[in-house]
Amino acid sequence: MSQDLAIPSLFDVKGKIVLVTGGSVGIGKMIATGFARNGATVYIAARKESQLKEAVEDIKKVAAGKIDYIVANVGSKAGCDALISEFKKREAKLHVLVNNSGITWGGSYHDFPEEKGWDNVFAVNVKSIFYMTAGLTDYLTKDSTPTDPARVINISSTAAVIPHSEGELSAEGNGTWSYQPSKAAVNHLTSQLAVKLALNFVTVNAILPGVYPSKMTAFGLRKSGDKMVARQPMGRLGAPSDMAGLALFLASPAGAHITAAHIITDGGARLFSKL
Repeated sequence: MSQDLAIPSLFDVKGKIVLVTGGSVGIGKMIATGFARNGATVYIAARKESQLKEAVEDIKKVAAGKIDYIVANVGSKAGCDALISEFKKREAKLHVLVNNSGITWGGSYHDFPEEKGWDNVFAVNVKSIFYMTAGLTDYLTKDSTPTDPARVINISSTAAVIPHSEGELSAEGNGTWSYQPSKAAVNHLTSQLAVKLALNFVTVNAILPGVYPSKMTAFGLRKSGDKMVARQPMGRLGAPSDMAGLALFLASPAGAHITAAHIITDGGARLFSKL
């Protein structure tokens, strides 16, 4: 057996070039920190430069690799194209694309807004994954091999498989009616992209987080955090090590033969979900 099965080799991401959308806060920042800590060159992208600067300074404290940022808004094809163009000015190859940018909207079942509630949610959560991946395919496929493929990691949600739209994560009387179907679309798009890119030695997988501390879950955690934790069968919410560890696995030699997977990380909470 020619491959080195020692842990430092199996999970090595040193020198990899990584782009994380929505990388300044929450799950995106957890993933970006994990890659930077382990020697990757990491770019984080988001709309707010102040948050990006703050995140870069935080990550630099533990980084063994380079960390930088690009101001971008992936809510439109033009925004995705601008981010891709800026990234290509800085690098000649991309090893790992993490499509993490995501938004939600809570509203009344009988008065749910079309543009902010549906169009914008699907633009950021679904369309951006397609346009970012398609626009960077030439960089992903460059020098990729069957044993060292490029990786696309899409951040979905357990909301894709749990159909409850009304609960702690939205205000009383409101529901996240568009978020659940948008994340279900992320799962299927992940499989579509995996089929498209497999022969070019690019793996495409989805991570489906349950409740992790983030900007998106902040409202629910403020409102009823104790109840949410109490319903976790493992007795806790997701932690940065859970998220970073899974992303590093998928991007490392250990995850090189996995594609079109939808991997849930929720401590089993979905198994106990009820109205």
